[in-house]
Amino acid sequence: MGEKMRQGRGLSIALGLLQIFIGIGGVPAGLIFITDPSGSGMGFSPELLEGTPFPNYLLPGVFLFAVNGVASLVGGVLSLARQRYAGAVAMALGALLIGWIVVQVALIGLVSWLQPVYFGLGVVEVVLGWLVWRKTAAGWGA
Repeated sequence: MGEKMRQGRGLSIALGLLQIFIGIGGVPAGLIFITDPSGSGMGFSPELLEGTPFPNYLLPGVFLFAVNGVASLVGGVLSLARQRYAGAVAMALGALLIGWIVVQVALIGLVSWLQPVYFGLGVVEVVLGWLVWRKTAAGWGA
């Protein structure tokens, strides 16, 4: 196996594992918010949403479950399988994660150390996605 092929495989594995990590966090957290929109199951108070467009945590929970959870798991599978569109999917998911955190901080403020951590993970996902996309476009393929 050539050096470029190994490097591409390593990028895909790193990206896939990152996406699965993000997804494993998003699915249960989203489900908790969906099943208990008050936020108490996650230790959040309804007062935290005052001044936001959300009356409770249901819609943020749906987004968290669907995008940061399920879609990230799917993205992880695509990356690990070295599918053609894995890099593009990763860039989109990373951008959505970054946007999720930016909007969250804009609406409720910086309330957890997890916000900057997940912002950083989103940046890493975009960068790895771009690298995988470039490598795929250059021909190491799926």
